[in-house]
Amino acid sequence: MKITDITKFAFRAATGYPTRTLLMLLAMAIGVGSVVLLSTLGDGARRYVIGQFSSLGTNLLIVLPGRSETVGGPPPLLGITPRDLTIADAMALHRSSAIRYVAPIAVGAAPVSRGGRTREVTILGSTPQLYQVRQLTMDKGRFLPEIDPSRGAPVCVLGHETKRELFGNDQAVGELIRIGDWRFRVIGVLSAKGESIGLDIADIVIVPVASAQSIFNTTSLFRIMVEAVNRDAIPRAKKHIARIIRERHDGDDDITIISQDAVLATFDKIFTALTLTVASIASISLAVAGILIMNVMLIAVSQRRSEVGLLKAVGAPAGQILLLFLAESAVLSAIGAVFGLILAAIATFILSRVFPDFPLATPLWSLWAGVGVAVVTGVLFGVMPARRAARLDPVQSLSRR
Repeated sequence: MKITDITKFAFRAATGYPTRTLLMLLAMAIGVGSVVLLSTLGDGARRYVIGQFSSLGTNLLIVLPGRSETVGGPPPLLGITPRDLTIADAMALHRSSAIRYVAPIAVGAAPVSRGGRTREVTILGSTPQLYQVRQLTMDKGRFLPEIDPSRGAPVCVLGHETKRELFGNDQAVGELIRIGDWRFRVIGVLSAKGESIGLDIADIVIVPVASAQSIFNTTSLFRIMVEAVNRDAIPRAKKHIARIIRERHDGDDDITIISQDAVLATFDKIFTALTLTVASIASISLAVAGILIMNVMLIAVSQRRSEVGLLKAVGAPAGQILLLFLAESAVLSAIGAVFGLILAAIATFILSRVFPDFPLATPLWSLWAGVGVAVVTGVLFGVMPARRAARLDPVQSLSRR
């Protein structure tokens, strides 16, 4: 028999029993669709997180107080805590030729009021270089002025949402607001940018870093954000930061330096593993579909005994019968896989309309994996029915015994 004859035989056998064929196609379509859709969602989550980190800026280093690594040696004495980062520490980093911008960060929450309107807002204290580090854009007015970072100033920049809540459609630039017990003059309004790693830039008030420390009655910094001059300078900038802070902290290595690339690489590995895991779990449904194929094909063998007996009577060898039934399983699995891809594409389209900000792009490997696993599963589970058909006695089959 030629390949074309085998394919035609498989298609005729499938269309001859539409109910069982529909069941097998539905089971395989659900299995393949689940694998592809979950892979798309996992890859979309990875892209979303990487995009959020990328929105922080480029060539970014984040300096945190305290060390996250576990080192050898005796445990610290009771009462010993990591030394705080200060504005002076941040300004000292400008000595490095590998660093372009330094933005000390002090952050907290405080009530912000104007007229009869009051709301709790995140207050972020920093310097003018935060504008470049975080790639911010202005809607109205200007950003923080160039002043001595250790001295505060009663000026502030509002996030887009904060301005709308406090001022509505009125002009905000030049007006006064109250943050806690302090009065500040609005000098600018940020453009709408949305969230970035849990911090809603639209719902925020930015003040000079020393002013934020006065509001929260602290001298420490939450962190220091540093931008290297270019990507190649990032390792050199990390060494310079560690050396400068060590010198200022009496030789103690009491900071943690996080590289943006390292964070992105870590999240990329985590979400890639998560995507593969959920795709593997979804592939269990393909095994269920394979079992359904096996059961239905076993029933089909008993229904087509006379057909198999006639083939054997005209000289078809057992291997030919085996091949015919395996081809039928493979054809049904392939068609079911195609329907599964169509279902996944429809579901992805709907989700992309419901969640437009979530990047949904089906990874190419999931398409090949879904179809390949479906066909292999169909063939493997079709072996038993095919072998049973190949072993039928032609005389008994034609006599319907």
